[in-house]
Amino acid sequence: MAFELHHLTAQEQWDWLQRGEISPVELTAHYLSRIEHLDAGLGAFVTVTADAAVERARNLADAVPKAAALWGLPIGDKDLTNRAGVPTGYGSRLMTGFMPEDSDELVTVLDAAGAVSLGKTNTPEFGLPSYTETLVAPPARNPWDVSLGAGGSSGGAAVAVAAGLLPFAPGSDGGGSVRIPAAACGLVGIKPSRGLIPSGSGIDKLAGLAVPGPLARTVADAAMMLDAMVAGGDYPFTLRAPRWDGGALLNAAVRGEGRFQLGVMTTSPWDDAYDIEVSEEASAALAAAVNELDAIGHGIEQTALEPDDSYAPNFRTIWQSSAAGIPAEGEELGKLEPLTQWLVARGREISALELMKALGALSVFERSVIRQFARFDAVMTPSLALTPRPIGWYDSTDGERNFAQQVQYTPFTSFANVSGLPAITLPVYQTDGGIPMGVQLIGRPGGEATLLAIGAQLERRLQWHHRHPPQW
Repeated sequence: MAFELHHLTAQEQWDWLQRGEISPVELTAHYLSRIEHLDAGLGAFVTVTADAAVERARNLADAVPKAAALWGLPIGDKDLTNRAGVPTGYGSRLMTGFMPEDSDELVTVLDAAGAVSLGKTNTPEFGLPSYTETLVAPPARNPWDVSLGAGGSSGGAAVAVAAGLLPFAPGSDGGGSVRIPAAACGLVGIKPSRGLIPSGSGIDKLAGLAVPGPLARTVADAAMMLDAMVAGGDYPFTLRAPRWDGGALLNAAVRGEGRFQLGVMTTSPWDDAYDIEVSEEASAALAAAVNELDAIGHGIEQTALEPDDSYAPNFRTIWQSSAAGIPAEGEELGKLEPLTQWLVARGREISALELMKALGALSVFERSVIRQFARFDAVMTPSLALTPRPIGWYDSTDGERNFAQQVQYTPFTSFANVSGLPAITLPVYQTDGGIPMGVQLIGRPGGEATLLAIGAQLERRLQWHHRHPPQW
């Protein structure tokens, strides 16, 4: 295989840019060429802004100091994120033609860090499902097997990084939307602690669930982008954020030091409400990670959450309520996909009292999880209960069945959002058919450095960054 620029890690590309061995224009052109030749069969991007990207790269030295954290590195904006002058579709026919006049704060933060946006990455309608299949764009296909889905809602971002169309990418995670597609596509994905990122603290979101996070091929590349996210923006309200020093997360990922006490868990808060089965492939991935961590010398102990039958109905209430504000009335509701119509209808039936009770109960659940996990530096679960799902697997008309399918595929992710805890997915295993399977590590509040250190140790032993899908 002849060497090409995308074979370098994001860190290595940044080093080459700093030394002048490549220019931002050359790197941008390389990735734009790959998108042009490969993306038609993958569905990673919904909009490609080639001219704007080349212009940005050409003028980057005058706009951003060369030492900036992401200087010259291409990214894609998830299509739930506004960039001024670029269409934001939200994965929905309802938003056709919407052109924002202002950029979201996360976009300005990544721009200030020197990143070069190549366009908008594919996402499901309003980011609500955990798979990326819509009526307005081709599905986001898993590069390892294009008959399979890429997960969601940051599905397009995951496809782009896994297939070498981007070195890394930002996503957002309100119930697993970074970790699910990262796991499905064989990547590292991070959901940071609530409050860590100024431009996406989660404090202003319903139940504090949604925060931005990076998807990357290596732990250090993910930490590199996460550092840039943390460094920019102003904290909202009077938030006291977890402690952070410039570059600290990348340093933790590069060093990969420490021995920790780890819990291992295969139960989830959904177990009493839905039929959850952990597949052989998910169990094999967990066993592989446990074996490696045990060999390193970490303390490992089986654990389980205390039974709590309130979680499932209360999370459903929040998920449905989150759709209530979608700006569709009357005939416009018909522009929404059936699942979204169901969510909007259910969400608008929920009373303020019901919502208040659900929020209160999930706050109690949050404190309970933090208490139960307190004796561990991190708790490990499978990333996903099942292998990546085939395109078209989800029921598109029956909302109840669709929700159950999503829970059965992703039972281990949402409770980390409810608890505000940091979590990372790591691609530790491949099935006999070559499909990635991962494990999730959930840390203490503000415990990203520990998760990155453990991830770096596993990466050194398993060398997953040398595995690539056919498009590579």
